Amino acid sequence: MTLPFPSIGKSKDEILAAMRAARDHDVQWQKGRAFSLVYHAGKDVDDLLKEASLLFFSENGLNPAAFPSLRKFESEITAMAASLLGGDDNTAGTVTSGGTESLLMAVKTARDWARKNRPEIKQPEMILPITGHPAFEKAAEYFGVKALHIPVRADYRADVDSARQAVTANTILMIGSAPAYPHGVVDPIRELAAIAQEHGILFHTDACVGGFMLPFVRKLGYSVPDFDLSVPGVTSISADLHKYAYAAKGASVILYKTAELRRHQMFVYTDWPGGIYPSPAMGGTRSGAPIAAAWAVLNYLGESGYLEMTDQVMKAARRLQAGVNATPGLKVISNPEMSVFAIGSDVLDVYSLADELTKRNWHLDRQQFPPTLHMTVQFGHINVVDEFLSDLTDASNAVLKPSFEKTANAWLIKLANFLVRILPEAWVTRLMDKASSLLGGGGSLPAKMAPMYGLIGSLPNRGDLKEMMLDLLDGMTRYKQ
Repeated sequence: MTLPFPSIGKSKDEILAAMRAARDHDVQWQKGRAFSLVYHAGKDVDDLLKEASLLFFSENGLNPAAFPSLRKFESEITAMAASLLGGDDNTAGTVTSGGTESLLMAVKTARDWARKNRPEIKQPEMILPITGHPAFEKAAEYFGVKALHIPVRADYRADVDSARQAVTANTILMIGSAPAYPHGVVDPIRELAAIAQEHGILFHTDACVGGFMLPFVRKLGYSVPDFDLSVPGVTSISADLHKYAYAAKGASVILYKTAELRRHQMFVYTDWPGGIYPSPAMGGTRSGAPIAAAWAVLNYLGESGYLEMTDQVMKAARRLQAGVNATPGLKVISNPEMSVFAIGSDVLDVYSLADELTKRNWHLDRQQFPPTLHMTVQFGHINVVDEFLSDLTDASNAVLKPSFEKTANAWLIKLANFLVRILPEAWVTRLMDKASSLLGGGGSLPAKMAPMYGLIGSLPNRGDLKEMMLDLLDGMTRYKQ
């Protein structure tokens, strides 16, 4: 479907009114209702980020010679990050558009490093826990580096023995998380990096979530395992500025132990009629706004500001974790080191719990293997702890109550699981919609998220699931009237 290109322009007021109306349907992150996606440090930081971004709204980081201001900001950001994350005078880094680009660059660098230093390797491999970020899978697909997954222990941290056994003659890179996003626990980086060092391969710490949080958590006296560039064997580390540094999106940092290693990240083409084309990372044109905003917020808050905010966030996270554990049927998974954790249950359907929380205007990500709900606690949540815990109690009580709707949904899931094995997907959808309508579901299956997620998670063929999600993604990114 197409949308006619506007024949005449609309007024500024009309356009902004339409945009505000569209935003009214978004999750209310400003009120602390989202436990992912947004990191909010308050109005004063917001105002600074907006003003700093506007100052460099049009500047382009593609050519640092034309904009030495951006070169100054980026070099100082990476130098400050290096001092925070165990770097030294040899450390070199780049500001990227986000954690995904940082992780892509870590894998691309490892591949090109191996091409120079291990030319006998024709089918490079990397080792990562099953809890590693999907951006590594994207990198595997983009750069032709096979991803080998190792299991996690009972505490959801990477299993060191499995990592050791997974190393082959083709291994070029090992990976650990600090923390892993799903459950908020830090992998045993020191032990994993020692294996990498023993075999003479690279090791990347994915600290995209914790890089600008864990150092301050440690300074406040909490126990934090070693994870950064000071650990022997760690050769690179990533940390997202737009997460716990509270910078504007999208901004992340990737740091390398040496400038020589970072050279493998870079791209240069010398034979273009338009001139020599160098690029430090994936992007060509690079917006100056996120770089400027990140520099501004790091200097505005400083160590004292981040320590004060981290103290409040950790206290809020601990209160939330205690409240979860005190709620019958619920528990915090493992023992997370910082303010990211997952809610699980041995007796409740946590997807139904998420639906009940959605009714109360809370947004929590649904996770799988095992079913859990994700919680990223940041500064924007420090004043909503009591309200959330009250609603969590009400929601869990609602889920515990047996209902005809729950029984009907469970029956529909079982029926759908059977039908998808023998009928085309479109037929199953029509049949399920009809059955849902007859059972009072309003003619749409599912009326809530829990049944659909249960169906998706139980599909026997993960290839079918991938195709379903590709169809969904395709549909969500097409214009519909």
